[in-house]
Amino acid sequence: MSRIPIALQLYSIREDAARDLPGVLQAVAAMGYEGVEFAGYYGHSAADIRAMLDTYGLQVAGAHVGLDTLLGDELERSVEFHQILGNRFLIVPGLAEARRSSRAAWLETARLMNEVADRLAPHGMRTGYHNHAIEFAPLDGELPWDTFFGNTRREVIMQFDVGNALHGGGEAPPFLERYPGRAVTVHVKEYAAGNDTALIGEGDVDWRAIFHLCETIGNTEWYIVEQESYAYPPLECVERCLQNLRAMGK
Repeated sequence: MSRIPIALQLYSIREDAARDLPGVLQAVAAMGYEGVEFAGYYGHSAADIRAMLDTYGLQVAGAHVGLDTLLGDELERSVEFHQILGNRFLIVPGLAEARRSSRAAWLETARLMNEVADRLAPHGMRTGYHNHAIEFAPLDGELPWDTFFGNTRREVIMQFDVGNALHGGGEAPPFLERYPGRAVTVHVKEYAAGNDTALIGEGDVDWRAIFHLCETIGNTEWYIVEQESYAYPPLECVERCLQNLRAMGK
């Protein structure tokens, strides 16, 4: 398949982005990132952000949004905002306790996400779910990850966060194999036992196996760097992460 582009989840540099979003986008583009994923908009309108992205030649690899913004009448407002932004992927990054407290709760959340996927499809948009660690601890006899993705349609994106999953004991390859074609965007995050500030390529993740699966059966469209702990200033961390990926041939 063709080369998978690399984006940055802006939560990695959220304090810098809050101070100066245009300057951050310019810096991220200069590093060599091809896109960004949002987790907040720092008081800017969709039109203003779109203008910044166009100025610096960045694409939108997705946005983390609350599930409530995709339900009922809120969905129409969300669609309008993300159409202006140029975003096709509306990813839910976590759930309220009531939506994940039991297997039954996960099944109901899966049903809701299937409905959201149906409502987004006419707009050329997709929804998806992003993991932390809790999805890989058994609940009512099953892993929540399997409860959810075993009961959502292929249109619901499996945004696999590699580092978060490994923190919870979930190795990425078996899940990429179990749900082929669904890892449309993948969070490239390191995990290293005993080193919370490890950068991509400096920890325990078997990146070679993960990249192979993403590039053969994953249907992956974006690798998205996310760094949430810092041995250096955040902007330097994310630049080093990209350099390490380039050194891996990405």
